[in-house]
Amino acid sequence: MPNALIATAPDFSQPIAVLKHCHDRIRKQLDTLQNLIEHLPQHGSDVQAQQAAQSVMRYFNQAAPHHHADEEVDLLPMLSVTASGEDAALLQKLMPEIMAEHQQMDKLWHALDLQLKPIAAGESANQLSAHDVQQFSAIYSAHMEKEEAWIAPMAKRLFNEQQMQQLGSAMQQRRGISV
Repeated sequence: MPNALIATAPDFSQPIAVLKHCHDRIRKQLDTLQNLIEHLPQHGSDVQAQQAAQSVMRYFNQAAPHHHADEEVDLLPMLSVTASGEDAALLQKLMPEIMAEHQQMDKLWHALDLQLKPIAAGESANQLSAHDVQQFSAIYSAHMEKEEAWIAPMAKRLFNEQQMQQLGSAMQQRRGISV
């Protein structure tokens, strides 16, 4: 009997729930970045700072690119084929915004990644720009809200079981998990 007290990640049979779970993990990593900004002036690149920097780097260098590809390669194209009427019009407006935001976040992440590397190595504590962290967090937060308010509900409403399975399978394969 599974323990209902332990939160588990949804499986790929629920691809929209997996995408939402990714957003929740991104929010935690953004919180860690903010905590790191506050931690560094007092404690430098101590073990906690190193672990925090490594965790954020691991997430945004590995998991986040998969998440963006889930949306760009599978979710949004599938929606664009399926949507009609008002849904299609909304999607036509949102897709270029989402794609541009992904590029903007990738560019900001590259700058943050360079700043985090010496912290993760325990070398320097003064490399992390509060402005860069705030900008990255603000763009990501607004981006996730947009997707959760419009894209996820549209997919849940429009996709049939076969499309959900197709999306989930593509996401699973992208992560190297056998289907």
